[in-house]
Parts: sequence; C-alpha cells; structure tokens
Amino acid sequence: MKPAVLREGFTTGTAAAGAALAALTLLREGHAPTSVSVPLPPFLPPEKCRAPLFAGRCCAGFATLPVESCARLLFESGEKPPGALQTARAAVRKDGGDDPDVTSGALITADVTLHHDTSRQYITPEDDHFIHIAGGPGVGRVTLPGLPVPPGEAAINPTPREQLRFALGLHAAQTTRRRGPCPPLTVIVSVPQGEELARHTLNLRLGIVGGISILGTQGTVRPFSNSAWQVAITHGLAVAHASGCDALCFSTGRRSEKLLMAAYPDLTPQAFIQAADFVEFSLKSAGAMPFKKIIWGCFFGKLLKLSQGISYTHACEGKPGLNELVRLCSYAGADCAGAVDHCTTAAQALELLLTDAAGSQVIARVMSLAAEKAERFAGRPVRLHLFHTDGRALCAA
Repeated sequence: MKPAVLREGFTTGTAAAGAALAALTLLREGHAPTSVSVPLPPFLPPEKCRAPLFAGRCCAGFATLPVESCARLLFESGEKPPGALQTARAAVRKDGGDDPDVTSGALITADVTLHHDTSRQYITPEDDHFIHIAGGPGVGRVTLPGLPVPPGEAAINPTPREQLRFALGLHAAQTTRRRGPCPPLTVIVSVPQGEELARHTLNLRLGIVGGISILGTQGTVRPFSNSAWQVAITHGLAVAHASGCDALCFSTGRRSEKLLMAAYPDLTPQAFIQAADFVEFSLKSAGAMPFKKIIWGCFFGKLLKLSQGISYTHACEGKPGLNELVRLCSYAGADCAGAVDHCTTAAQALELLLTDAAGSQVIARVMSLAAEKAERFAGRPVRLHLFHTDGRALCAA
C-alpha cells in the first residue's frame, strides 16, 4: 500500500502577507477578495524564474489563500475616517497542513492604512520607506539580543517582512496604471489568540513576550520539517550566546529538559535548548561557539544511540543497537546479558542493568562511549547526564 501523502500548508508569514494583500485590494480595487495569490520566497533575480518582477526581483512562486474576512475600518463613532487616511482589515486563517504546529488554525489579521499625505514627496512602491510594518496584539515583541529581529521590534522575521513588502509593493505597482499612484502604507499584523498560543511555544524562553512570532523562510510548511527544528536550535544558540550564557544545556525533549533544569538551577532558561534528535547538528553548532560548557541530558535509548555514533536519533532511523549492548554486558560479566538480548527496547534493557551486579559497569561504559562520540561531534568535551524516565538522575560523565 502506498504511504499517505502529507498535506503541505503555509506559514504565518504567508498568512500575514495574504491578509495584508486582501486589505490593500479592498482599498485599491473597491472589492473584498475571497482569495488572494501570495508571492512566496525566496525572492530571486529575474533570470532565476519567470514570475512577475518587482524592484528588479521575482518570487519563487505563488500560494492561493482563502480570505476569511475583509472590510474597511471605521471610527468607533461609526463615522468614516478622514480623507487623509483609509484603513482596511483582512484576516486569513493559518493552515499548517499536516504539520503539528500550535499556530495552525490561528487567525492572522492585517490592518492596512493608506497615507494620503500631499505635503510629502511621493514615494514609489520600490522605495524602502513605502511600507511600514508593525506588530499588533498577539504578535510577540523581542526583548533579548541574538534573534534575526533586534530587541524592541515586533517578532516578525526578516523573510516575512520581505514577503509583505514584495506582495504589497507588487500589487501597488501593478494597479498604478488603473488606479493611479498608490500612497505609502502602514501594515499592522495581529493574532487575536497569539498571547495564549505563545504559551505553548519557546517564545518566552527566547525573550519574545506578548504573542507568537511571524515566521517562514519558504512561505510554505512541509510536515514534520527537520529544517524548521534546526532553525529553532540555531536561534536558541544565538539567544543563549547573546544573553551571556557560559553553559549550554541540550535535552532531547521537555521531560529531560525539566530534569536538566533541576540539575542546574542557577542557569537561566536561555541556556536550555531542546535539540530533539539532532545530536550531531546541535553539538557541532554549539562547539563552534564560545560556550565554556556544553551539557547533554537524555534517557537511555538516546544515550545508547549516541554511544554508537548515530548522528540523528529519531526512531525512524532504527532501534538502538541492543546487540552492542549485549556485547558490553558479556564483556562485563553481567548475568542479564541473555535477557538483554531478548529486549525490544532500551528502557527494558536498562531495568535489567539496574538490578544486575555488573549493570553499573555496563552503564558507565555506555556513558563513556557516548561522551567520546559527543566530543567528536562538538570538537570538545561534552558533559552527559543520564536520567531514568521516572525522574531519577542515574549518572553523569
């Protein structure tokens, strides 16, 4: 049977660009669109693709997004805005496809304001100051250095900002012939449930307060994207370094992270990064940075894989090598060697080792081998912590 094809979605950056494009369409064309075609990054020199040009570049393609709502904004009194200002708001619901992202289903809104200011010299859509981008309620604000966006700014990453500028600038330029010159714009991106959603992300750890981030490097979301997780690790390392962390603590998930935090209560949250299964990538990246200590905390299954030099420890890459563990048991004279040979998981094997007289020797050897492999990945020593799934700290090396 053929495996099911996972459905792709689109990023919060594409949703924001779609909402802003719908609002601008209403202001310029006079009708509220039910869908919009949003340019996707990367934005390339014209010889790289055949998509429409804007400011000497073209986009990699387009995504068609449904528009959930679109209307002009009026004052609370019900009166129309003054002639110098025209504002519309549109909303697009973020669809992450089959990717299990907390922001999937979130409503992303954009308020677009046209500034009809005849006292200023006309600015063309190609000008850097033609579009001003800001974050509204539910979009986080950066408070720590090290991220792609400087402290004090709304957490709208560079690529989504570029996507907004390209999409709105292209539309403004294309409608100039029919509708006349487009005045400068202000775009305010908001996420009504953003503050609540942010509690289920790493934003607070990264110093992003008040909401979610508007993200996306390709415009679309590929389910279970390894590259997205690696970007998150890279950002976490940058924030830890910029925050002055001397030690960097990796864990493979939330449970092991909590146990590692308990072992190092004096370290700030920015010092802890969930590396998941990206052992080699994480250790190599941290090893290239000036942290005084690199620490790795995990459970026995991940430790066993690390001891065998496996660079990516996801279960899809196979079970931990229990044959090698059996060999270590036999070498140490452990009575449980035969029983370990019949185990189906590393957790089962660990329980046998913990009750065997020679089990501690075997575990210590696994720790030693894992430390050697971790040092090879990082280029310098790494301190390892082994935890039991019941929360016990078993040993460190």
